[in-house]
Amino acid sequence: MTLEWQGKYLEVRKQDTWEYAARVGAMGAAVILAITDAREIVLVEQYRVAHGRRSIELPAGLIGDTDADDTGAAAAARELQEETGFDAATWEEVGAFATSPGMSSEMFTLFRARGLTRTGPGGGVDGEDITVHVVPLAGLADFLGQQRQAGRVIDCRLVVALGLV
Repeated sequence: MTLEWQGKYLEVRKQDTWEYAARVGAMGAAVILAITDAREIVLVEQYRVAHGRRSIELPAGLIGDTDADDTGAAAAARELQEETGFDAATWEEVGAFATSPGMSSEMFTLFRARGLTRTGPGGGVDGEDITVHVVPLAGLADFLGQQRQAGRVIDCRLVVALGLV
């Protein structure tokens, strides 16, 4: 394996003829499936440079991007608060998953958040410009269809959330 290019957060590696992206230092991500007591899912919308448009996603963030001692659970709680303004009473670590196994070595840990309380506006930090959507699970498929028709990218992890309705 050879290192072809490295930036601050990403690098491109090559093994034989296969090229793939990796997080610098094998950094992972925490992704949050946040469900309110009223059976609503908390989603975020933000501009994604790679697609040149806004995306509908589960709240998420990098683990260890600002603190080497960061944990997945701490990152999940921090990102849920920063991005959505919600705190959770209970957390469940669902497991580790690959984001795009054919193109990237990146892994994320999925956390389920329950007992949500809105304690702030959300919207992110450092100019992230995040819009929060709280969507009834029963209307999730329609909501995602409307967002897709409006030109937004839909995070593939939301396909799993559709199984909740």
